[in-house]
Amino acid sequence: MNPILQAAEAVTATGIGALGYGLIEAQAFTVRDNQVHNPEFSFDSLRILHLSDLHITPAQTRKINWVKSLGSLKPDLTVVTGDFLAHMQAVPAVIEALDSLLDGPGMFVFGSNDYFAPEFKSPLKYFDRDREINPIGQALPTEELRQQLLDAGWIDLNNRQQAVTINDIVIDARGTDDPHINKDDYSKVAGPYGSGTLRLGVTHAPYLRVLNDFVADDTQVILAGHTHGGQVCIPFYGALVTNCDLPTKLARGLSDYSHNGKTASLNVSAGVGTSPFTPVRIACRPEATLLTLTQQASQ
Repeated sequence: MNPILQAAEAVTATGIGALGYGLIEAQAFTVRDNQVHNPEFSFDSLRILHLSDLHITPAQTRKINWVKSLGSLKPDLTVVTGDFLAHMQAVPAVIEALDSLLDGPGMFVFGSNDYFAPEFKSPLKYFDRDREINPIGQALPTEELRQQLLDAGWIDLNNRQQAVTINDIVIDARGTDDPHINKDDYSKVAGPYGSGTLRLGVTHAPYLRVLNDFVADDTQVILAGHTHGGQVCIPFYGALVTNCDLPTKLARGLSDYSHNGKTASLNVSAGVGTSPFTPVRIACRPEATLLTLTQQASQ
């Protein structure tokens, strides 16, 4: 056989294999357990379920049922860092997925995909950090989703701040609307937190300007999503892109984020879903994160 034809066949076979694996991994949902240890916490333990980037459509019954199963974890608090939607009729499916989690305390912010329906984009665009972000697409039922979550008693942190007491722990939480489409306005929540509280910051896209503002105000824990953990990663190397100015080494998981001599614990969720146009993940399983905040590290 012609060696050029052989090489072409090999490349094609490799591509098909990678695509098939990516489709399978995108359904390999997992729960990651992480511990945030901080001796300055004024409590012994708090369990936060961090969800992000659900990107739900009504037909995704497997994903919906998996998210629904997370209620069995019985977290003290659920925080969703945006991109609930991926379809005009997805709000009922999102509410179905959250199920019993809506019976407990919750907080949320929105991402761009809660405002605009997804549209196809060339994956190569994600490598251009200087590209202009122009949100396009059909308007989604954002306010319907917001009202359903508010009716369940969840707290809207889109450029808002609110304190809540859970298990005798006072959580002073602040958040921003999505920085990816410049809907963030940190000035609306800026300033000192309440004394003796858990100082929690929530945003969708972890742009450095927002993270730096949180850290400057002595936020203890920051939760974000948006990156999909890179979505397609290189084994033993990690993410190639974050779709924002966050360094790729911070694209997924728990880390210490520092700015001007101050540090916060940052958890960036790799998210549960994908865009409907790129329903693959490679070396980056879809996830929920159960964070245990504690004064003392595990022995």
